[in-house]
Amino acid sequence: MLFQDNQRVVFIGDSITDCGRRDLYAPFGNGYLSLVRAFVTARQPDTRLTWLNHGISGDTVRDLSARWEQDVVEARPDWLSVMIGINDIWRAFEDQPDQAVPIDEYESTLRALLTRAVEATGCRLILADPYLIEPDRNEPQRAETDRYGKVVASLATEFDAVHVACQEAFDRVLVSSDASDWAEDRIHPNLPGHAVLADAFLNAIETVPSAGE
Repeated sequence: MLFQDNQRVVFIGDSITDCGRRDLYAPFGNGYLSLVRAFVTARQPDTRLTWLNHGISGDTVRDLSARWEQDVVEARPDWLSVMIGINDIWRAFEDQPDQAVPIDEYESTLRALLTRAVEATGCRLILADPYLIEPDRNEPQRAETDRYGKVVASLATEFDAVHVACQEAFDRVLVSSDASDWAEDRIHPNLPGHAVLADAFLNAIETVPSAGE
């Protein structure tokens, strides 16, 4: 696994990352991040890591930009995990087009934020796709989500980041299940849905060698 002793691992994103980390489920939330932390700890009990959850429900890349210095740069991560984009997309489908983030702005803003983080802290990146738990790839919101996911995949290559293919992970389970098995609203996962995300994260990070290997 890629993490080394005494590293700081910072996660930032929207409600999927937040998951109550600021109230009932402080400090890690009760979602995929907590599951990833638990399994990494179990598999590497001799590796002491500091985990920080900086997800905030409702965020888009615009919101991340406003808090990037405090929540990322000042946190001094060794590893930074970013999952953002769901709100950027769906608000265009929920009669809030002024709050949706067009794909060009999404890409340029995310690239600038990642560049700032790497240049300021020297961190390595984990980039997770936005997703929609919807099997019909021609459904308009799903099709748009796939476009934004391609942006994340491209940025992962550009920044030599670990890429977590969240949409692909849900597509795999949707072959033999219904979307409602994983989330009531196609977006906010139940516990099995968060396990799908956590499994995708673990598979991604376990295939990356740590420094020196």
